[in-house]
This record gives sequence, structure tokens and C-alpha cells, in this order.
Amino acid sequence: MARYTDASCRLCRREGDKLFLKGQRCYSAKCSIARRSFAPGQHGQGRKKVSEYGVQLREKQKTKRFYGVLEKQFHSTFERAEHLKGKTGENLLALLELRMDNVIYRLGLASSRAEARQLVTHGHFTVNGKKVDIPSITMKAGDVIAVRETSRKSPKFTTLTNARPVPAWLSFNEETLTGSIVQLPSREDVDLEVKETLIVELYSK
Repeated sequence: MARYTDASCRLCRREGDKLFLKGQRCYSAKCSIARRSFAPGQHGQGRKKVSEYGVQLREKQKTKRFYGVLEKQFHSTFERAEHLKGKTGENLLALLELRMDNVIYRLGLASSRAEARQLVTHGHFTVNGKKVDIPSITMKAGDVIAVRETSRKSPKFTTLTNARPVPAWLSFNEETLTGSIVQLPSREDVDLEVKETLIVELYSK
């Protein structure tokens, strides 16, 4: 499975925004963008005039990196969003929110989406009672996610602490380590500051 393996903090600095790729580090004084809020590289602090295409590209790159998906996955998700009813941009964000790895992260069962992907691929979760090890599957309203019985004694889950609030479109029971999709996420449920219309314009060219 292809994945990004370079330094995560460079991505936040390049986009000029916190993408919360490093778990608790992003909430501490060690956060790279808090210490060096300019883009990485030799010319990171230089002023550059950004074209219309450049602005659209940055919105797409920021969204793609926020959810931790690669270009092919992102584009295929966009194509699915185009065929759904409603606004394509909002459909795109909803589909990204409904990815298995993102749901695990939103439930507080992982400190970052990268960790959530690893936990899913290692088979720690079930969906509607069946083991799932594919991070990219799209969840549906009514789906129930649970930590597998054999994984509940793992230090990862016995010492679970979640400082992030669980969004309203999800529910989570800390005692049983079980969560569910209460409803499909709306645009207001997405906490990424992104102009999704620019992504639609970029792919429409």
C-alpha cells in the first residue's frame, strides 16, 4: 500500500496551517508550524505571487494531506462525489470524513489519522461485528465500530485518553469501546478551513 513516508511537519509548514498529522505533538509547543510558520526549503520565507491555479492547487493539497490520502485516492473520491446528489465539494468532504481511518480518529481511538490507519490494517476493529482491515472503506449511517475483543487488553486501548470531543454525527461508548455513525456528516462538521469550491474548479479544468 502506497503511503507518504517523509517528514509530516513539512506538510503543515508548506500549507501554512495545522493539519494535525503528529497527534499530541500538534497541540504542544513542539509543533513545527508554531515555531516556524514559513514554508520549508531554501526559499520558504520568500514572497511569491500565487496564480489562480496555485491557489486552487494549495486547497486541494491541504485537504488531501489533512486526510492523509494520496493523489489517486483523492481523485477517485472526487469522482464519486460528482455522481452524488448535492454540491460536489461538500460531498467530497463528507466522503473523506466517512473513511474508516478518519472515523477511528474522530472517535478518539487514535491520536492521528496515520495511527488510525495502522490500527485498522492490523485488524483491531470490527464493523457491524465483522473484522475490517481496510482503512479506506466508506462508512454508512448506522454502522457500528468496535474494538475487537482480542485487542481490548492492549495497552493502546486500556490507557485510552481522548482530549478531543467526538463530533455530533458520531457516538462513542468509552466502557465498551464501541462507536456508531449516528448520521452522515454535514459541511459544518468538517473542522478543516478549506474552500472546497476551489478544488471543484481545479478538477473541472
